[in-house]
Amino acid sequence: MSIWGAETIGTALLILLGDGVVAAVLLNHSKAQNAGWIVITWGWGMAVAIAVFAVGQFSGAHLNPAVTLGFAIEGRTDWGDVPKYFAGEFCGAFIGAVLVYLSYLNHWRPTEDPGLKLAVFSTAPAIRNTVANLITEIVGTFVLVFGVMAIFANKGMGTEPLGALIVGLLVLAIGLSLGGPTGYAINPARDLGPRIIHALLPIPGKGPSDWGYAWIPVVGPLIGAAIAAVAFQAFYPG
Repeated sequence: MSIWGAETIGTALLILLGDGVVAAVLLNHSKAQNAGWIVITWGWGMAVAIAVFAVGQFSGAHLNPAVTLGFAIEGRTDWGDVPKYFAGEFCGAFIGAVLVYLSYLNHWRPTEDPGLKLAVFSTAPAIRNTVANLITEIVGTFVLVFGVMAIFANKGMGTEPLGALIVGLLVLAIGLSLGGPTGYAINPARDLGPRIIHALLPIPGKGPSDWGYAWIPVVGPLIGAAIAAVAFQAFYPG
């Protein structure tokens, strides 16, 4: 399977399960409505674990442009492959977001709050402050990328199920500990791709897609990933 194909499938699965759990918790008349933040963070963590396990053997399962950038800076991913990863990650994010929309087709109209509908697809800050929100995304993505590099630096970890599970638990930990301020996008494709789909789909009663904030969950993760790659090279005992 090609890098593009694997990243498309893996990221689509990630978004379907990740945004799917948000839809389950937020949308009216869902059986999981009001299940809370713990359910969302667990759902996202398991979404990452399943997606990494599903396509890790084919592409390494980056599923995230920030991870791809960090790996390219650190040297484990060829710069020539970066566009293939990015293309697959965004294509997969588009597909996954459309599948979430279709899966919850009967729940959009009964949900009156347009903010909840947008929250299914993309993140938003609890307290809007450009510098603080950017810092949160940088820190969260630093932990993600440095953590993933450290996990797979262990001999024998490879793309075995244990590695996928630990990465999922890492995302769970980030969500529980650092997700409160911004909703922990920590992935430009995860946020921007579904946000574009939200803008395009005929969702009943939807509001604006909050483009004024949209750059933060793109730029913050890329900065965090770059810092993580440099730090890993400088400090991690190889």
